[in-house]
Amino acid sequence: MIEKHSKASGAGLERLCTQDWMQSTETEYGIEFFEAWFQRSAYQKHRHDTYALCLTTTGVQAFTYRGATQISLPGQVVVLHPDELHDGYAATQEGYGYRQLYVEPALIFEALQAMRPRHCSLPFVRTPVVMNRKLSAAIIAAFQGTREPLAIDSIIVQLAEGLLEADPSCQQIAQPRHLDVVALKRARQYLDTQKTRVVHSRELEAITGLTRYELARQFRQMCGTSPYRYLLMRRLNLAREQLVQGRPLVDVALEAGFADQAHFSRMFKATFGFTPALYRTLSI
Repeated sequence: MIEKHSKASGAGLERLCTQDWMQSTETEYGIEFFEAWFQRSAYQKHRHDTYALCLTTTGVQAFTYRGATQISLPGQVVVLHPDELHDGYAATQEGYGYRQLYVEPALIFEALQAMRPRHCSLPFVRTPVVMNRKLSAAIIAAFQGTREPLAIDSIIVQLAEGLLEADPSCQQIAQPRHLDVVALKRARQYLDTQKTRVVHSRELEAITGLTRYELARQFRQMCGTSPYRYLLMRRLNLAREQLVQGRPLVDVALEAGFADQAHFSRMFKATFGFTPALYRTLSI
């Protein structure tokens, strides 16, 4: 098992059992990814300066929050707000597992400004354990997908939408008042030319004049997918062309802008249903 203390999550954790484990990433693009399974270990009371959005994956998770004991079952999402005191422990002897995103509040706030025509404060979910399809789907996608900047933008938008939906005091999410079609076409044309590398959000902001969250939301309305997914498909289509030419897999992976062959193979199979090696065999 991997044990790694994270910056946001390590506070107050008692390590009492070697079978328990946790792993995390360094904060990148405003998000820290944290995953754990605990049976005996328990969090003492502590707080974060981020949103902590947690999807329970196995077992029963318990915690004390706002003066009450809360229970989260598999498939449920725990929403912990910045600077809110809480603890955490297994509610049964079998232990529990979860995946959690620590998200800088400023990112959620910025995404909200792109969604609503009027000023909107940060959502406050008064029920800390919820069944929320958008939040759970965003967390699942965050851990299953890549962590490239354009992908993170889409995750932030999903999380912001889910938080708004879970806050009954928020009005219905308003659609953008218009689409900046000219800017969106510039973004698409630029992505069409960048098939061999990762594109950063700031590049599209400079080209379109839209914020990354305005772009992510409007791009989906015009193109039916996110800027990240659109670019990913351009890169994978380039890889398909090179595969049928018989080029080595590692060369194809690097040419299409993937960090290594393993990453490329995972993304290719998730998209096309075949490993790159089998796709090449079937295509020749």
